[in-house]
Amino acid sequence: MTDDEGKNETPETPSLEDRTTKSGRLPGNRYVKLYRAPGFRRRGDRYVADEELLESASRLGRAYETVRRFLLGRRLSMEAEETERLSVFTGLAILGSDNISSSAYATEEAMRVLALAGMGAFVFLTPIAIAIVGVLAIVILSQSQVIQAYPNGGGSYIVTSDNLGTMPGLVAAAALLIDYVLTVATSTAAGVYAITSFVPDLQPDAVPIGLAFIALLMVGNLRGVREAGLIFAGPTYVYIFALGALILYGIFRIVTGDIPPAAVPPNPFPQEGEMSLAGLAGSLLVLRAFASGSVGLTGSEAIANGVPSMQKDERRHATITLVLMGATFAVLFLGLTYLAQTIGTIPDRLEAESLNSLVTRSLVGMSPFYYLVQGSTAVILALAANTGFTGFPRLASVLANDRFMPRQFAYRGDRLAFSFGIVALALASALVLAVNQGSVTKLIPFYTIGVFLAITLAQTGLVRRWRRLRSPGWQWRAMLNGLGAVVTGLVLIVVLIAKAPEGAWLIVLIIPLLVALLFSIHRTYMRTQDALVIERLDEEVPLMRAPVVIVPVGRLDRATARAVAFARSISPAVRAVHVSTSEESSREFRKRWDAWAGRVPLDVIESPYRSLVPPLLKYIDRIGERDPDKPITVVLASFVPHSWWEWLLHSQTALRLKASLLFRPNTIVIDVPYHFDEDREDHRHDR
Repeated sequence: MTDDEGKNETPETPSLEDRTTKSGRLPGNRYVKLYRAPGFRRRGDRYVADEELLESASRLGRAYETVRRFLLGRRLSMEAEETERLSVFTGLAILGSDNISSSAYATEEAMRVLALAGMGAFVFLTPIAIAIVGVLAIVILSQSQVIQAYPNGGGSYIVTSDNLGTMPGLVAAAALLIDYVLTVATSTAAGVYAITSFVPDLQPDAVPIGLAFIALLMVGNLRGVREAGLIFAGPTYVYIFALGALILYGIFRIVTGDIPPAAVPPNPFPQEGEMSLAGLAGSLLVLRAFASGSVGLTGSEAIANGVPSMQKDERRHATITLVLMGATFAVLFLGLTYLAQTIGTIPDRLEAESLNSLVTRSLVGMSPFYYLVQGSTAVILALAANTGFTGFPRLASVLANDRFMPRQFAYRGDRLAFSFGIVALALASALVLAVNQGSVTKLIPFYTIGVFLAITLAQTGLVRRWRRLRSPGWQWRAMLNGLGAVVTGLVLIVVLIAKAPEGAWLIVLIIPLLVALLFSIHRTYMRTQDALVIERLDEEVPLMRAPVVIVPVGRLDRATARAVAFARSISPAVRAVHVSTSEESSREFRKRWDAWAGRVPLDVIESPYRSLVPPLLKYIDRIGERDPDKPITVVLASFVPHSWWEWLLHSQTALRLKASLLFRPNTIVIDVPYHFDEDREDHRHDR
């Protein structure tokens, strides 16, 4: 047996997994002892971190984890992604709720414009509604082609960028980002409007209620796509069946000749309007009514944008969901329009009571069914904002991966949701809602422009794609998407012209600014990549010169001793620097330093103006000027107290100095922490 036998073979560097060979009891027997760090498991040539590593050891951390788990649920691993997909049932509730819920106010928005010409102008209401449904049918057929061609999602941005170029793609992306923010703000405002229609006492609190809805939606989406779908599915289907039953009941009464008297709104429009339907002014008024009613087309692009969130087969399930969404909206929208026009209901001039509430009250009075219809309408309108919470984070993540938005937007949180995008959307939409005082009418002029612009660009891009690929059936596909581009383009022009006096020009101004911002972010990322990328992987790792190490010291203690010891371990060129505020303290510190560590040279700077950080920074600059090519390493001694509140009692000079050196070139900052527990342990050893 050799002298080496029986000794542990320890590796030169620590590892999460060590194999130690040991000798057995009998000569020649050897066995291998395997050590594996807890919290990590091997999978092939890599380690996988277990969930237990995310648990905090501190009481404050455990309390936070309890609250986080209560609000958001347990963490999900990447393997659970398949279980977070949407079925047609939940997909219609999550991705289709915006389009379906707009049936509750699209008719009213068109009637508000026609009412300017008097009640007689309502004869145009049915043709306008049919035209809107016809446009929606074309949009749905066109969007089905997007689903088939681009099943990986991204919607209008991906389609436009791929076929028309980066600039048009960013225009589509900017338009959709703005539209998603407006979707959340407008849907929430409409939901609160529905609530205050049957609880008027809540009208002064409309904005706080809307902000609370947005916060609820944010938390629901942070819990994950699947759970959000289960939460929102109930109210969506209650609304569909309640409003559907109301429409059937109303049609039955009309067919049997039992037409009820129209409920009178608190603030009715006058019978005779302020405008005439004759000539050009009348034509523009009808176009404005069509543009306002076109809010019913919003949300039609959401399913094509969210195809990856559907269960397999994604194309098939997304297409089915898209068709069901369009059919549901058409039935509810046309039915409510027919009832309002036939009964003779007129909208409230001051938005005190919604048209949906007036029609329901006309048919069933203040019965329990009235509250069911209005309650479900209020909830789905508020939850329809969830379409924005689904589309905005996903589009932002695609843009982030393409380096047009900050990388944080591509981050997926504990529940596999794009957490950063969800929170950013909530904040932006809450701001828009508050600025517009929760008014649907104030928000409508800015709405729909973005979605029509994005859809028009996407349909144009698909026409170019079919002509380029010339796959079987490309002619009819190109014709279909060409028709969609023409129709949505015309609607976009009409909406812009009609809504320009109401402030729609503001969206036209914001889109180029947002595109410029996206381009600026992209240039920054590409410039950073050019500076950091390793072009040849066979290049040798360059050798750095030994740095000049500077150790700022405020007092002579154990934390300083550890920082100096570490500095001497990385370079022979170590220099300490001390800033004092008086000549007496300078002499005293120099005396103690020479007695303790004379081998480490010390520079003492007297600062009669009692400033600490600026003299240190200038000192580092002057040392760097002596040899600009040699890196400077600043080693900071940091005392870490036992608890967080004790941390507030210290001056945090090291933290301020570290922040000041963050952007200094050719400078490395190393923080050497000294913990309170280590201090007590050292005292025990000394005794």
